[in-house]
Amino acid sequence: MLNANYILSRLRPHYKILYTNEHGRCAHEFILDARPFSETAGIEAIDIAKRLQDYGFHAPTMSWPVANTLMIEPTESESKEELDRFIDALISIRQEIREVEEGKAPREGNVLKNAPHPMSDFIDGDGDGKWERPYSREKAAYPLPWLKEKKFWPSVARVNDTYGDLNLFCTCPPVEDTTGGNLSSVQQE
Repeated sequence: MLNANYILSRLRPHYKILYTNEHGRCAHEFILDARPFSETAGIEAIDIAKRLQDYGFHAPTMSWPVANTLMIEPTESESKEELDRFIDALISIRQEIREVEEGKAPREGNVLKNAPHPMSDFIDGDGDGKWERPYSREKAAYPLPWLKEKKFWPSVARVNDTYGDLNLFCTCPPVEDTTGGNLSSVQQE
């Protein structure tokens, strides 16, 4: 509960927080509300979640129990330094959202909508050296200084989550392969 309330208190000036008690506190988790950003910047919780990967963090629970929110539920075993890195990442992401809100970054094709940025985004495959995005490579890869020393690169760029959710395919071997091909004998026993 201490870590959740520490993060909540540092993020409160930057994000709307849902369902706190009469003292503005939470139990072991709290909900960060991304819904206002849909209208002001075209940014959704998924964009924040994907951008967190560029900062080296796995996204928290998304859109549960409220759509377009992030449920922050830290463990008590995280160090204060790690909590501060996570908080600083979310504050930096809020500033990136603000840039879109203020018209300093486009609503589409911005650093959040293109996140995450794997190393392959930065490799000059055709040798022309061009970067065709409205933000710098530096902003994409190293939005905070500590990332230059400790960078975790996402392995893939943005995927179409909705398509993946609606078009499942199994990569498992057929059941017959796991039963030695004699499924009828297993059913009889």
